[in-house]
Amino acid sequence: MSDSWGAPEENPVANPAAPSHAAGPSTTAAQRPEGPVADWGQPVAFDYTETDVDRQWGSNGAIYEWDGEEGDVAPVNPELELQLFGSPDKRHCAGVDFSKIAEISVSQEGEHRIVPIFKFKDAGLHPIMLKNVEMAGYQTPTPIQKYCIPAIKMGYDLIAIAQTGSGKTAAYLIPILNELMGKAKKLVARRPVSEVPRSNLANFRAEPLVLIVCPARELAIQIFDEARRFCYRTLLRPCVVYGGGPIQEQLQQIGRGCDVLVATPGRLIDIMQRSHLFTLRRLRYMVIDEADEMLDADWHEEFEQILVGGEQEQGNVKYMLFSATFPGAVRAVAREYLAMNHIRVRVGRIGSTHANISQDVIFVKQELKREALIDLMYSLDPARTIIFVNSKRTADEIDDYLFHKGMPCTSMHSDRTQREREDAMRAFRSGRTPILVATGITSRGIDVRNVRYVVNYDLPNADHGGIQEYVHRIGRTGRIGYTGSATSFYTERDEPLAEDLTKILMETRQPVPDFLQQYIPEGVDPKEFKMEDDTSDIEDQAGDAGDAWQTNGPQDGQNAGANSWASGGDAGDGWGAPNAGGTAEDGWGSGGNSNNVDQDDNW
Repeated sequence: MSDSWGAPEENPVANPAAPSHAAGPSTTAAQRPEGPVADWGQPVAFDYTETDVDRQWGSNGAIYEWDGEEGDVAPVNPELELQLFGSPDKRHCAGVDFSKIAEISVSQEGEHRIVPIFKFKDAGLHPIMLKNVEMAGYQTPTPIQKYCIPAIKMGYDLIAIAQTGSGKTAAYLIPILNELMGKAKKLVARRPVSEVPRSNLANFRAEPLVLIVCPARELAIQIFDEARRFCYRTLLRPCVVYGGGPIQEQLQQIGRGCDVLVATPGRLIDIMQRSHLFTLRRLRYMVIDEADEMLDADWHEEFEQILVGGEQEQGNVKYMLFSATFPGAVRAVAREYLAMNHIRVRVGRIGSTHANISQDVIFVKQELKREALIDLMYSLDPARTIIFVNSKRTADEIDDYLFHKGMPCTSMHSDRTQREREDAMRAFRSGRTPILVATGITSRGIDVRNVRYVVNYDLPNADHGGIQEYVHRIGRTGRIGYTGSATSFYTERDEPLAEDLTKILMETRQPVPDFLQQYIPEGVDPKEFKMEDDTSDIEDQAGDAGDAWQTNGPQDGQNAGANSWASGGDAGDGWGAPNAGGTAEDGWGSGGNSNNVDQDDNW
C-alpha cells in the first residue's frame, strides 16, 4: 500500500497530483480488498457469565511443590515439566535473527568492571538452573544478560537500562535464583505441608527471599510465569499478588510458602500492612522492574514504605533497578538505596528502539481510520496482532467493529474486570483470538513472543507518553531476535509527535514518508542520522570524574560488535510480512513457553 490513506490537506510536500480523499490507486474502492488474504479463524464470543467456580486466576499457576528430604534439589516431575516448558520440539525462545542482537553497543559504569559472559554454560550456573535455562529455550545471552548475570552473581547492586524486548526479566531471575540454589532449606521460612487445610494457613507467615515489584497486573503474571520455570526443581516457591484478583486466594497462596514474590505496588502495600501474614525480614533481593514507569512522584510515599518499611535488614538486601529510561526519580532511588559500588549497565541509546522492527507510518484522515484498519487487516497474513488505541471507548468500539467483520479479536483496558483482562490475555497468548485491541496498559513489558504486527490505530498523545510510549508499543513485536512490523496511522492531530517520530524512523533506518520529510533536521542525511542520549537523564551522574554514562560503548574490548542493531532487512516492504524467517516456524506458535495454550500449536 502507499504511505497515506487520504492525503494530508495543504501539505506542501504532499503529492499535488493526488486527490484530497486518497493517495494513489491502491486506495480506490474498486481495488480495496473484499476480505482477508488468508483465514484468520472465527471470532470468539466472550463469556460474560460472572462466576468464579473453577476459575483459573493468573496467581494460581502450577508450581513445583516439594515436601521430601532428598538433598537440596528436587527430582524431575515430567508432567509439570511439560506444562511449564512445553514439548521439547517446541522449546524455542529467541528468533532466527537473535545473533544480530550482539551487535548493539553496551556501556557499563561503576567502581568495578564486569567481564561479560557469552554462553550460559560459561556463566557458572548450577546444573539444574542451566537445564532450566535450556528448557526455557534460551540459547545465547542477550547483551543485558551478558552483563547482569555476572554482576548479580558477584553480589553487586545494579541499575540496568535496556531497550524493550531485550530479555531483562531473565537477566535478573536467572542469577538471583541461581545464587539461592542449594540453599533453600537453610534460608526459607517455615511452611505448611501440602495437606494443611486452608483454614490453618493463617498460622504461617510469608517471608520471601526475593521481591520483584512491577507496575502492571499482566506484567506481574508474566514475570511469575517466568519465575515458575526458573524455580523448577530449586525448592524455591514463587507467588504473585496483584490488584483486581481475589485477595483471600492470594493470601492463601503466599501462606503455603513464598520465597519469590512478584507484586504490583498497591496490592503489596495492602499485604505488607498484614504483619501477621507477611514480612520482609528474610529479604535478600529486591528488584524494581520498569522502574521509570513506577518511580513517579505520585508513588513516592508508597515506595518509601516498600523500600524501607518492610522489616528488611539494611545492608543485607541487594537492590536492582531495571528500566528503559533513566529519569530523575530512578537516579534519586539509586543514590539513596543502592550501594556506593553499584554497577550501571546500559544497552543501546536510552529510550531507543531497534531496527528488527519494520516501521510504516501511514497518513489517514480521522474519519477514514476504520476503513484503513480493515483494509490493513485484510492485507496481512494471519498472525498475532496488537492494535493500540488511546481510549477505553475506542478499544470497545474497534473490538466490536472487527468482531462484526468476522475477525477473531478481544480487547483489554483498565475498566475491564481482572477476570476479563486475564481471559483476554490468555486467549491472545493461545491464539484463540489472535487480534488484541488495547490501550496503553499492555504497552509496557508484556512479552508474547510471536506478536508479528503492532498497529497504532491512535498514535500516543505527545502530552501522555509521547515518543516513549510509541517505542514501548512497537516493542511488543520484534522481541529477542524475531522481526516484526509496526504500522501507525498518522492524522493531523499527531503533528506534536511528528518531529520525534521522524527522528526515530531515521535512527532505525526506516523510510520517512513524504508528509514527514519537512521534520527532518536541516542539513542532516537521514541515512547517517544518530540520536544522542538525553543528557537530562544522566546529568546527575556526571559530578564524579569517570562516572557518567559512556555514549560509544566500553573502550576495553568488552563490547561485542558494532554499536547499532542489525537490520532484519529492507524495511520498505509496506504492509507485507516481516523478512523471511522472522517468525517461528509454527506460525501462531506460543514460543514453546506458554502454559496457557488451549489449542494446538498451529496457533
